[in-house]
Amino acid sequence: MTRTHHPKPTFQLRLALHHDVVIGPGKADLLEKIDQTGSISAAGRSLKMSYKKAWQLVETINSHFPSPLVTTSSGGNERGGAQLTELGKQVITHYRALESQLTPEHSNDAQALLSLLSPRPALEP
Repeated sequence: MTRTHHPKPTFQLRLALHHDVVIGPGKADLLEKIDQTGSISAAGRSLKMSYKKAWQLVETINSHFPSPLVTTSSGGNERGGAQLTELGKQVITHYRALESQLTPEHSNDAQALLSLLSPRPALEP
């Protein structure tokens, strides 16, 4: 007996300005990991992202706000690190709140849109 896999549709929230995604699912995950680990490199590693890519994303995010969402301190005798600013924490809080409002459990419009999808036959392995 062959089991079929039906992928579940999802909504992804992205705030875009010009050609940049200011914040989306990946950047939100990165900000949360930076907050948890205190390190851009550790956050990137945990998301299977290069240090360079993580830094590029942080620079893009920071460039779109009046003050940085992530600040860094250099090493020296103490280990350097990164932390979310108060603004960074506010951005994540609002982003995650908006994201939860898109879930079918919380949105009649999301439920209605999903109900309009035509079912596709599942591919058999």
